Amino acid sequence: MIDASVARRYARALLALGLDESREEQFGDELLAVLQALENSREAGFFLRNPGYTPAQRHAAVEVLGQALKLSPTVVKFLRLLVDRQRIGDLAQIARSYGALVDAHVGRVRATVTSAAPLSDLELKKLSDTIAAMTGRTIVLDAATDPAIIGGAITQVGATRFDGSLRTQLERMRDALKGTPV
Repeated sequence: MIDASVARRYARALLALGLDESREEQFGDELLAVLQALENSREAGFFLRNPGYTPAQRHAAVEVLGQALKLSPTVVKFLRLLVDRQRIGDLAQIARSYGALVDAHVGRVRATVTSAAPLSDLELKKLSDTIAAMTGRTIVLDAATDPAIIGGAITQVGATRFDGSLRTQLERMRDALKGTPV
């Protein structure tokens, strides 16, 4: 497992190139496409990570992958660098770091809302607009459902968590009643 600071270093290097070319979003999409391709073909991931194959063979595999996915030359060179440095297996963490850096650069915040039942598009839009007004940033909202929260919603914005679930409210009431002298 790669150290988070090392992943950020690789991600920062690619972001600098992406900003120079004004293609930072495209590079992020290409990294995700590579991850998806390697997930769908475990053999390809094994081949790229295996030092038993020569660097030339692994570079050729990167070239084939680049052509198949129509990757930009910069991303192909970046992948070759990762292969050379035995870091291709850490691509998922590097891609996460890259996405976070791009989000910070463009002023975007990722948020997750978990509700007992699926929310409508209108409800998600209102929630996204409310969070955007609170943070002053563009929001990318992911929705999830968890029937265990009974009702209400739990919203995670960065490191901040807003828990308005019925389950939590009932737990607080139970704790308050337990603490009340009889």
